Amino acid sequence: MPTHAAASSVTVHLLRHGQVHNPDRIVYGRLPEFHLSDLGHAMAREAAGALAQRSENGSRLVYLASSPLTRTLETAAPVAEELGLRIHPDERLIEPSNHFEGLHVDRSQLGRVSHWPYMLNPLRPSWGEPYRRQAARMAEAVLDAGRRAVEAGGDGAEAVLVSHQLPIWMARRSAEGKFLPHDPRSRQCNLASLTSLVFDDIHAGLRPRVIYSEPAAHLYPGVNQLPGS
Repeated sequence: MPTHAAASSVTVHLLRHGQVHNPDRIVYGRLPEFHLSDLGHAMAREAAGALAQRSENGSRLVYLASSPLTRTLETAAPVAEELGLRIHPDERLIEPSNHFEGLHVDRSQLGRVSHWPYMLNPLRPSWGEPYRRQAARMAEAVLDAGRRAVEAGGDGAEAVLVSHQLPIWMARRSAEGKFLPHDPRSRQCNLASLTSLVFDDIHAGLRPRVIYSEPAAHLYPGVNQLPGS
């Protein structure tokens, strides 16, 4: 008789990076050397503390991966320290490409004819990496991390992936079976927030449950954010 693998439950936490030092408010995208601000470091420590509390309460957090960009690696650092884990850089978690990278985008910038071809299709979107591609690579990274967590920690293990607002939002909308095109103002993915995907069986191909939390919420007042950063 054929044998079936035992169900393996796992939780994959998608952690958005903390606030970035960006006084000129440019679209920094994949540009190097954009570091967390002092407040951003404090946000990262709050998220790390929340994850450490989970560990103290019995959760087995056994795998940590991060987008290779500076701001995500700096956010992952206190998590690694608190949980005693090595950071695995993962290109699949990176910020999407963006035509407007390096620019401060305002009305005068958007009025330039040279940008118009990149604004023709907001449903794709035409200014950068397609939403579908972002969702696909994030899903691949999430499933891979979940399986690695189960291999390392067994049934019920947990993983942490440090990424960026838009890829995390794409992963969530895809997991919930929602349309990927959206109003950026509707994103529930604040700085240093945790979007936790709970799989009852990582091998079954079923949609996960989504739990959202904001460990650094008390640090948000007065913070201006750029959508997608």
